[in-house]
Amino acid sequence: MSLRCIVFDCDGVLLDSVPVKTRAFGRLAEPWGEEARERFVAYHTAHGGVSRYQKFIWFFREIVGREIRPEESEDWGRRFSEIVQEEMRRCPCIAGAEQVLRDWKGRLPLYVCSGAPGEEQRAMLAEHGLDGYFDGIFGAPPAKNELLAAILKDAGIAPADALMVGDATTDRDAAAFAGTLFYGVGELLKGGDHPWGADLTGLSAFIAERV
Repeated sequence: MSLRCIVFDCDGVLLDSVPVKTRAFGRLAEPWGEEARERFVAYHTAHGGVSRYQKFIWFFREIVGREIRPEESEDWGRRFSEIVQEEMRRCPCIAGAEQVLRDWKGRLPLYVCSGAPGEEQRAMLAEHGLDGYFDGIFGAPPAKNELLAAILKDAGIAPADALMVGDATTDRDAAAFAGTLFYGVGELLKGGDHPWGADLTGLSAFIAERV
């Protein structure tokens, strides 16, 4: 196998934005009390990479006790984006991210495959001057496993020749679904049977050995 394509998750992999989004989920839940807020944050933390709209569905079913209405889902999505955008400009890049992108831009196709809306991810990466490194920036819907498979199909890249870089079990599962190699980032994925790094400082060397 020779790597021909690198696909990155965004939150927690390229940008240290996970705490920002965790706080945003917490703020949405605050009107229902401290216990509701803590349960929602815990659910979000345990399901990194899952669409926020699926998390809204869970909150209304489990906390509110009914199905979320379409207009409520739309309102929560808008409010969530507004909260996130308030803080995103101050959000740093993950250590090593910019170096990896500089090292491989123009040498391998680079993509973003995110569980967040693609338009939002493109805006976030543009805010940090990173959008120009990528051949494509894609987000939900569809679900991440389907999205990753579609990215590779459209790019004409065999899954065995691609690397998915992620920080959540949904990223790992998407790689398994699509048939790509997987590189885990961050504490949640430490200790698995896949290559791993606390950040991206060792990723370029890992890629170089497989190109």
